[in-house]
Amino acid sequence: MRFRKHLTLWLGLLAGLPAAAQSSASITAPAARYWVTFRDKAGQMLQPAAYFDPAAQARRRRQHLPAADSTDFPVRPDYLARVRALTDSVTLVSRWFNAVACRATAAQAARIRLLPGVSSVEVWPERPMLPAVIHRLQRPAAPPAGSPDPLSPDDLVLARRQTAVLGAAGFRQAGQQGQGLRIAVFDVGFRATNTHPAFAHLYRRRAIAATYDFLRRTPDVYRGGSHGTEVLSCLAGQLPDSTFLGLAPGAEFLLARTEQQGSELYAEEEAWLAAAEWADRNGADIINSSLGYTDRRYFPEQMNGRTSLVARAAAMAVRKGMLVVNAAGNDGDDPTWRTVGTPADADSVLTVGGLDPDTFLHLPFSSYGPAAGGRLKPNLSAFGVAITAVPGGFERVEGTSFASPLVAGFAACAWQQQRDLPVMALFARLQQAGQLYPYFDYAHGYGLPRVAAFSAGDGPAVLPNPTFDFVAADSAVSVIIRPEAAVVPAYSLPLQAATEPLADTPTAEIASPPAPLYWQLRDASGFITRYEVLEVSQRAILRVPLQQLPAGGTLRVHFRGYTASFSVL
Repeated sequence: MRFRKHLTLWLGLLAGLPAAAQSSASITAPAARYWVTFRDKAGQMLQPAAYFDPAAQARRRRQHLPAADSTDFPVRPDYLARVRALTDSVTLVSRWFNAVACRATAAQAARIRLLPGVSSVEVWPERPMLPAVIHRLQRPAAPPAGSPDPLSPDDLVLARRQTAVLGAAGFRQAGQQGQGLRIAVFDVGFRATNTHPAFAHLYRRRAIAATYDFLRRTPDVYRGGSHGTEVLSCLAGQLPDSTFLGLAPGAEFLLARTEQQGSELYAEEEAWLAAAEWADRNGADIINSSLGYTDRRYFPEQMNGRTSLVARAAAMAVRKGMLVVNAAGNDGDDPTWRTVGTPADADSVLTVGGLDPDTFLHLPFSSYGPAAGGRLKPNLSAFGVAITAVPGGFERVEGTSFASPLVAGFAACAWQQQRDLPVMALFARLQQAGQLYPYFDYAHGYGLPRVAAFSAGDGPAVLPNPTFDFVAADSAVSVIIRPEAAVVPAYSLPLQAATEPLADTPTAEIASPPAPLYWQLRDASGFITRYEVLEVSQRAILRVPLQQLPAGGTLRVHFRGYTASFSVL
């Protein structure tokens, strides 16, 4: 208490020093990054038709949002001018949060707290950071010199499968390839995107609606890393044989550089927020963010959707009617951090995990849920190994960075079907389209989304036929596969409805392995305490001693589209 009293007194005395003395003190005091929030926007107004792109105005009408509200109004110029006069630099001005980010010394921050209109001043500690971009597993840090090797026959098969399993042929036959939607991509850079033949079709029809580098503050995003080029491939890239690598080649795109390779700075979270406000103004319907912030900045318990700036920014973007799709992360096999990062931790962010194309099961590197508080993450999954465009050609890459845009493309096509669907209603429908739904776990979420489930509309749900039974004895409960489910051919198409057109892709290329059995134990609150995936090789597939079931909990099982639970009273 004595220390706090003396510290307050010292800061107060420093605030009263002459300007020259304060300047001298600032020379020796280190600057830190601060977040300054203001009390009001009194006197500020906005002309929505002048500020927002017509696509943004149309999105707000579809989402039944006002043309503008106070979060869209500019920050008061007098408040901003006073902060600028006292700080080393203002690095961000946020309309959404009525706040600025700045670098300042402790003495300067103390003076800012006393300014009229300032509500709060928070310090953001600076620490050594690791790269934020979720591409740790794609390739070595220094790519080999020269052009990539030509794609192998297996690579060409994967290029077709990565969209075929998501219903590409069905969407294409319905004329749904993202037309009329605008997708913002936040990434580390888009090197070679504007010259790569994979995207020539976008530039021919002027589908790149806007670009901006929020680090260099220039419209040029075509330098820096090529991770954004690879991510954009999984939305709209095209091979020389006209195979599309993503589901939304008909959409328009906003390309934002928010990251820099080799460091994970708070400046990058600020850039994410600035890009989200820019995307809102420029009419984005969907934001794809294959980015994440984890252990060098936060503790796992802070992955609560409220602590980080980017989680709060993502939640605000959803309030503005945009769907935010984010990669789960590549820390699943990291013993020090296995969970999803941020902004993937936000409740209203559609978080996407990675599946192995050979097994359709969770890839070991894909980050696990739950988010803090036992909240469901990831929400959905898609292939975490994909074929993408890279400078000079095409390559096979891996990471949840690529599962995310594959699902974002699915969302664009699905939203195109029902353009007026509110964003969180779309979110719910996308989860319900997962092939595991209503089953989920902390590795797969609800699984791979299916066109058939989304296209079913609001009609009566068709209940799946039971595929197994629970048989309880005195000390255990067993799961027995029903005979009619056990004789389904080993190689089938359980992830797509039989009526979905797949003529463009040979059946052998999209066939999945024998359907596994998913099971879990849940406690009385619904938290999953254990979950596994089993290969079904016999009808008596699982036996669980009753003493292992949590008090008041349940055993939940999913097999071939059917989910059922056994409860302990």
